[in-house]
Amino acid sequence: QVQVVESGGGLVQPGGSLRLSCVASGSIFNIYLMGWYRQAPGKQRELVATITSGGTTQYADSMKGRFNISRDNAKNTAYLQMHNLKPEDTAVYYCNVVRLTTSTLVLTPYWGQGTQVTVSS
Repeated sequence: QVQVVESGGGLVQPGGSLRLSCVASGSIFNIYLMGWYRQAPGKQRELVATITSGGTTQYADSMKGRFNISRDNAKNTAYLQMHNLKPEDTAVYYCNVVRLTTSTLVLTPYWGQGTQVTVSS
């Protein structure tokens, strides 16, 4: 099992910045992918950004240029630096960790409980 814990959410004014952290623990060998998703009230969960163990990143189009995902493999931690936040960025942000079982090539996802980000004046 992999435990995933997010932190860093909070209330920020429009135009402000926040950095979210995601720490994976437990059976953390072969963590292939770490990523951030978000879910606003009444909406489906959507991709924000992902990063592989090799550092390849992917972003949702609306986050490109404002959000930056990074990863410290030694600490099994992923970060999401968010700049120029907008009210529409208000959501619960979830960390997703995908572990690869090399013997079977099975990818297993694990989710954290989420951290609330509220952008409001």
